[in-house]
Amino acid sequence: MNKKSKIILAASLAIIAFMIGKAFILDESSKMYLIIFSFVGLGLAMLRLFINGMIKKMKGKPVGVKVLFFAVLLGCGIPFQNWFRTDILLSMNREYLVPCIIVTVASVFFMTVLSGVISNRKRAPKSEELSIEEMAI
Repeated sequence: MNKKSKIILAASLAIIAFMIGKAFILDESSKMYLIIFSFVGLGLAMLRLFINGMIKKMKGKPVGVKVLFFAVLLGCGIPFQNWFRTDILLSMNREYLVPCIIVTVASVFFMTVLSGVISNRKRAPKSEELSIEEMAI
């Protein structure tokens, strides 16, 4: 894990812990919203990573498959985004909105970097095993 990943992981985790901790210590009414939005951010990060992985697998596929993939993706994503924006975000109490967005963004950064670190660690032993086997031959 490089230095930049460590800094992003530590900063995003500190922001999440600070915001949720402050809400519980001061007994703010937004504490449950912050917990929910931290899980929403983690889910959004996983969804983003999944979609990026699927897009990488689209190389070499026919154009029709690519168009169908993006049509389904946008057909599901745009209505969900519209519902989330209008029915959830715009109907929330305004004092909850900024802390919830901060926690969501921090948890997206946290999960994105954490999954990158985990995938790099999974790949590292395989490359080391290959180099050890090559040395033995």
